[in-house]
Amino acid sequence: MTSETVTTETVTSETDLDLARAAFQRELLVEGLLVETEVPGLYGRSGVFEDIVDGIDRVVVAAGPGAAATRLRFPPVFPRSSFERTDYIASFPNLTGAINTFAGSNRDHARLLADRAEGQSWDRHLEPTETMLVSAACHPAYARYTGVLPEGGVLLDIYGFCFRHEPAIDPARMQAFRMHEFVTIGDAAAARAHREHWIERGLEVLGQLQLDATPVIANDPFFGRAGKMLAANQREENLKTELTVRLYGDLDEGTAIVSSNNHLDHFGVNFDIRTAAGEVAHSSCVGFGMERIALSLLRTHGLDVTAWPTTVRERMGI
Repeated sequence: MTSETVTTETVTSETDLDLARAAFQRELLVEGLLVETEVPGLYGRSGVFEDIVDGIDRVVVAAGPGAAATRLRFPPVFPRSSFERTDYIASFPNLTGAINTFAGSNRDHARLLADRAEGQSWDRHLEPTETMLVSAACHPAYARYTGVLPEGGVLLDIYGFCFRHEPAIDPARMQAFRMHEFVTIGDAAAARAHREHWIERGLEVLGQLQLDATPVIANDPFFGRAGKMLAANQREENLKTELTVRLYGDLDEGTAIVSSNNHLDHFGVNFDIRTAAGEVAHSSCVGFGMERIALSLLRTHGLDVTAWPTTVRERMGI
């Protein structure tokens, strides 16, 4: 096969995939399940869509650690100081969201309004605040555990909105979305065991929803030249496994809807967290992408929720 033939087939495949994504987006908007905004990848949700998400969460919670975990809920913004310690800006600067606001004088405000009246950008009149948009649901939690952990470490149940700057037509790639995470912070063995446990447990959850998911060893989209090495190491060490569903048939390799990750000692070092034995803490998490699971259900079982399999609806309580 010539290189020219390969290029042509690749372009055709990408075009077909884009068309499939756009068609799914239109179906969701026409049905009123998602509410369109002027920003690609940013949607409102209908009551029916929220009912689906609530139903998914009931299944996730039922499979989770229950009272053994500390439940934490954070707002969609958190301190810049904590964001800095995650080191997210080094790996994913293109996905980051910062909060800026106006902090000037009346004269500065007049200049801002003049720029606005002339149709010019007025962002230069804004200044950074002490807050950032949450990029992973677990990120606001680590600062709470700086110091020495209790014997046996901690197990966390965290649910909240996340932001990643990925404007796209594909409804499965939203800029604002929710993650329900179960996180462990403890020794290296506990982190490994938590990650491995949730690969199988996650598949069980998706099976209860009658979703055909496949576990895939994966890596994060780290930014830049150094990021390629980080991604390769992550894959070689088998630190990240995604549970994927083919929303668009054979047009792509599947969409990740659950992710189980071993962070090693990354957060233990950056947040100065130590085990009761005095070692640098390790952590791992499983994240359920609530909107992506909802979209997988709609794609698999249809847009009419009342026609879904009875066992699925009963399991979800909808």
